[in-house]
Amino acid sequence: MMPLTPTLKFDAERDPSFPKQIMARPGGEKLFGCIQCGTCSATCPVSIYMDYTPRQIMALTRAGFKDEVLRSRTIWLCASCYACTVDCPKEIKITDIMYALKRRAIQDGVYPKRFPIPVLAREFFKMVRRRGRVTESELVVRLMLQTNWLGMVKMWRQGLNLIRTGRFSLKPERMRHAEALQPIFAGGEPHLATRTPRHPWEAES
Repeated sequence: MMPLTPTLKFDAERDPSFPKQIMARPGGEKLFGCIQCGTCSATCPVSIYMDYTPRQIMALTRAGFKDEVLRSRTIWLCASCYACTVDCPKEIKITDIMYALKRRAIQDGVYPKRFPIPVLAREFFKMVRRRGRVTESELVVRLMLQTNWLGMVKMWRQGLNLIRTGRFSLKPERMRHAEALQPIFAGGEPHLATRTPRHPWEAES
């Protein structure tokens, strides 16, 4: 379990509009229904590794402490097992709220820079947007270079075996007519498909 340092929070640190922004995302509608019972934290299989428990994340989000929430590792450690959502007595879609917070953290560029999960999400998005499909070997290499290049060096023998047995293809996979996906990335509006990218990972590489 990560050590916690008691801190004082001040009203000036709050963003009053933040909870409403999260509630506007699919699944976040019942945010203010949380009764802070702690069931989500008790059922979460990875809560012992989090800097804030799911219950605390809900409270901080509802109170508007945006920076504290978006910079936490908790939202990235969520295993998406939905145990919290299933057991919540108020039927709050906590897992969906975690997804909304992750998307907002990426959008604002405040995610842990060398933490594997947000890097994986970014590179996955870039690859699908560019070619319509994911090439696993390329994705792994991009991930390891940005998060743990030394670990990749240590795994060279395993990687070589995967390539030799055909488990890892070096040929980039591409979907025919990948450009047809662009309206999806533009929010479903075809005329926005060629818009200027809003996020750094949307740019072509």
